Amino acid sequence: MKDSPIAFQTTSALPFDEAVARVRAELATEGFGVLTEIDVQATLKKKLDVDREPYLILGACHPPSAHRALSAAPEVGVLLPCNVTVSVEDGTTVIRAMDPAAVMGLVSAPELAAVGEEIGTKLRRVVDALRG
Repeated sequence: MKDSPIAFQTTSALPFDEAVARVRAELATEGFGVLTEIDVQATLKKKLDVDREPYLILGACHPPSAHRALSAAPEVGVLLPCNVTVSVEDGTTVIRAMDPAAVMGLVSAPELAAVGEEIGTKLRRVVDALRG
């Protein structure tokens, strides 16, 4: 699966629940914690009575980098945490992670470029670990 302008993405042969567990483990290996978890499937069922395949959004935070980014430009907080999704699309497990370099580019603070690249490298490794 090809990356999009805003996300690193791949498909995985792992079933959804196993992929979620692996994503969490890979995030931890890269120094991220998961601050938030949104079960989109359950939320849409409850609020709209819509059935859809599993879709989970994990709000991942790399504390040292978040601190650097917020110190450089406090408004960058509206772009945090780094979202990582695990979903099932047409029967295939899909993993996506935001590309922080693309997002940080929205804020005119040159020191954010390094943070975006550093975190992007880490998130790319997370996604690549689930490839195939």
